[in-house]
Amino acid sequence: MVFSSTVFLFLFLPVVYILYLICKNNVLRNAILIFASLFFYAYGEPMAVVIMIFSIIVNYLLGLGVSNKKYRTLILVIAVVFNVGVLFVFKYLDFVLSLISGITAAPSLALGIKLPIGISFFTFQAMSYVIDAYKDNSLIEKNIFNIFLYISFFPQLIAGPIIKFSDVAKQIKCRSITLEKTVYGIRRFIFGFSKKLLIANTMGAIADIAYSSETDNMSALSLWIAAICYMFQIFFDFSGYSDMAIGLGKMFGFDFKENFNYPYSSSSMKDFWRRWNISVSTWFKEYVYIPLGGNRKGKLRTNINKFIVFFLTGLWHGANLTFVLWGLIHGLFLTLENYGLVFFLKGKGIVARAASHIYALLVVLLTFVFFRADTISQALIYIKQMFSGFSGEFIQSSYVLGKISPYVIITAVFAALLSTPVVPKIKARLSAAGHIKLCEAGSCVVALALFVFCVLSLSSAEYNPFIYFRF
Repeated sequence: MVFSSTVFLFLFLPVVYILYLICKNNVLRNAILIFASLFFYAYGEPMAVVIMIFSIIVNYLLGLGVSNKKYRTLILVIAVVFNVGVLFVFKYLDFVLSLISGITAAPSLALGIKLPIGISFFTFQAMSYVIDAYKDNSLIEKNIFNIFLYISFFPQLIAGPIIKFSDVAKQIKCRSITLEKTVYGIRRFIFGFSKKLLIANTMGAIADIAYSSETDNMSALSLWIAAICYMFQIFFDFSGYSDMAIGLGKMFGFDFKENFNYPYSSSSMKDFWRRWNISVSTWFKEYVYIPLGGNRKGKLRTNINKFIVFFLTGLWHGANLTFVLWGLIHGLFLTLENYGLVFFLKGKGIVARAASHIYALLVVLLTFVFFRADTISQALIYIKQMFSGFSGEFIQSSYVLGKISPYVIITAVFAALLSTPVVPKIKARLSAAGHIKLCEAGSCVVALALFVFCVLSLSSAEYNPFIYFRF
């Protein structure tokens, strides 16, 4: 089940929320959320829900086990091996077997294992619970149903953001619903819903045309447009989902941390990774980078640690060499920045700031070509054509340019504006001028109008994928 579906919007969510409001007891409310979350996941993944339940039970038991002073380290190792093993079997085993077949020229060894939606997210969340419980025994949860809710809670179950148990442990046991939280949650959900349905889907339809066509027959202009469209698609798709998750959490009394902070306004790759997919980058920082030594063992070791982290970050996104290369390239640019080799990052003034911003955007845009491409060769051909495909007629670009309508242009303009913190700055100025109520009222009116428009669009939408569902 996806958030941007009529079943979720007009059946699942209203029924669950009404039942939740009727029940005043926190234990009953948790039971409703657990049952709803399992149904939500089983609706699209009836077999995968068994895997998730098994993972929850095992991690709950391992969490209890780390309180044993004699065997706590062994149990921690078992927890890591178990969770990484589950992820490997369901996400990477076929990939490794295919690589072996390709290297040895043997018949395909792939087993055709279906990837459970969101396994990367709920596995990392479960593993972080056991690791944190090992570090701090006060986090050990004896009530298995609290762990069930923590890992399976449907708003952030299949595409994050990844939540630490310490951030929600108290909220699981005691939380309140206020009118202010409810209004904010609904509004935040609608804004995320709009980002996904109106912007990400529109941009994605253009990008998909380029990646499903013969790149050699396309001009550089078409490919640049398609690359920019994909950069907008992946941001508004994923940040839109995060907004919806945060909004739904608020409606049920939970406070989730932000997952994006205007990453396309970054002035370096280091800055980008402070702003992009914050929950995942924080997870790798806390559970991989720092245990490896972080930046405590010299510059060389620091950069090796970063490469390891970005190799794993790329691999986490998918069982494909394109993701691995995407991660390694990001690691390379972070290393260059760390050694001070990106010279204009040291400059001051408007020109230096503009150059830094352009540099960050170009690296993000070009590396997303690898992220989106089916193979490394396709990505290399695409990038080569982006910088050399100026000799052909622009009519040759009809694959993409022919699909650029006024609606697409307007959407792209809004995408560019909403990729920057211009709206929060306007709201901040109005609030400082004493127009807080006006801002709130205007925000609610805009949200209502967007919701109506989204529902009308949803009724005729044929293209409605969620990119991060495959991770």
